[in-house]
Amino acid sequence: MTDRFRVDTALPIRGGEPADEARRAEAAGYDRIWSSEIGHDPFVQLAVGAAATSRIEVATGIAVAFARNPMNTAHLAHDLQTLSRGRFTLGLGTQVKAHVTRRFSMPWSRPAARMREYVLALRAIWDSWETGERLKFEGEFYTHTLMTPMFVPQSHGHRTPPVVVAAVGDRMAEIAGEVGDGMLCHSFLTEAYLREATLPAIALGRARSAITEFEIVGGPFVATGSTAAEIAAATDAVRSQIAFYASTPAYRPVLEHHGWGELGERLHRLSRGGDWAAMAAALPDELLHEFAAVGEPEEAADLLARRYGDLVDRFAIVTPYDLGDDARIRVAQRLRSARKTALSE
Repeated sequence: MTDRFRVDTALPIRGGEPADEARRAEAAGYDRIWSSEIGHDPFVQLAVGAAATSRIEVATGIAVAFARNPMNTAHLAHDLQTLSRGRFTLGLGTQVKAHVTRRFSMPWSRPAARMREYVLALRAIWDSWETGERLKFEGEFYTHTLMTPMFVPQSHGHRTPPVVVAAVGDRMAEIAGEVGDGMLCHSFLTEAYLREATLPAIALGRARSAITEFEIVGGPFVATGSTAAEIAAATDAVRSQIAFYASTPAYRPVLEHHGWGELGERLHRLSRGGDWAAMAAALPDELLHEFAAVGEPEEAADLLARRYGDLVDRFAIVTPYDLGDDARIRVAQRLRSARKTALSE
């Protein structure tokens, strides 16, 4: 670990001009900018952002792996590594079954095993391009055995794009440790779950990995603002987002780790009826504060550092609401200076 946290930000989920947003993030001193696959294609957004900047790293956070095959993703990542001049990181996640099968109309089965093979296929494709050796990847889910010279992109002259895998459950965290260059923590995560469940699972995977460098990216919720009214509104927005995630069966292990499994069942029933307001109201303050850092920017940053200071290498500031640049930069600046204090306590 370095003696400072690396602190990242994100392109707006809805709207915004990616070139302008990326330039602002770079000028503000952020280390990396993430683009998520929600309202826009993250690769397109980052291509524009990378062309408009020179220092800041760019990353998908996340791109839905199973919405594409490994060859598609290999080309996209290679092109972005070229356009960014070596500043790109490929962040991959599975999404959940309903979105993969019903929104993307793609196959779903054994997501952890499929993700493992997906990343290995990517590495085989990139290796074939760099070495000129025959492409021969034959797996259970993906087969890539044809690569003629016409379709090999020109070498970008940089390292292979690092691959970070998003994970919530223990099995996916183990896969991230085995085949990834890092793991992107879901925002629906607590210090206790990360420390007691996720990190041991990562360690199991790392024991099988030949990759020497590995980073853990924390993205816990932050509810903050420049005024009391802004903090109150941010808290309401974060409460609603946490309730939504808590209603999703795929994330139930985090709740069960804290003995809140029954609440997850109740929230799931409310979600099926579309009663979003009741879901937020049902979320107790205790749970809200377990998942989110709430308070003025410096207070929220100090909470993050105390909870995660010895667990993560960098923070992506997650705010499911509009947070002004001043407050966001105050959080980032406080976090950067907080690591030495956090590690010494």
